[in-house]
This record gives sequence, C-alpha cells and structure tokens, in this order.
Amino acid sequence: MATYLVFTREVTRDQRELDAYQASVAKTFVGHPIKILAAYGPQQRLEGEAPEGVVIVEFPDTPSARAWYDSEEYQAIAKHRFRGATYRAVLVEGLAHS
Repeated sequence: MATYLVFTREVTRDQRELDAYQASVAKTFVGHPIKILAAYGPQQRLEGEAPEGVVIVEFPDTPSARAWYDSEEYQAIAKHRFRGATYRAVLVEGLAHS
C-alpha cells in the first residue's frame, strides 16, 4: 500500500543551506520509486499554525520510503536541510483499497 512522506518546514535558519539541499536532492531519487505530489505550493491554513512550506512524496510502500530516506546518498544531502531549517518529517501509510 502507498506510503506518504510529509515534510513541513517550520522555520528557516539559513537559506544558503536550503539552496544547497534543493540543488542536490533530486539526484538522490535515482533508483527509488519516488513521486512528488506537492512541493511548496500555495497552502491554506485551516487549523493551527501554518508551516512555511509542505512537501508530500509518495512511495509504493514503507520499506521503499525508508530505503530512500535512510540511504547514504540522501542523508549526505539532508545535512543541508537540517542546518538550513527546522522541519518535521512524517511517514504515513495510505489506506488499502478493495
């Protein structure tokens, strides 16, 4: 069943670090079944505080999502995201459809 990785950027600390992340992250997608569903598009806050940005990524299953997120290639690039901003990242399993 599909699994979704949701990133929310809460606070930017260093835009240069985020730029370095964004310039390199796509190369970590090679060989992984990644589908970007939303990336920093317009948002409407309905409840609570609005994040600065939201990214939603679809994978065919949780092991595929973890394989990409935990990969050496992604973690080497992710350090720029960690230094550049405060994020939340959550894996959410989709519903099984019959």
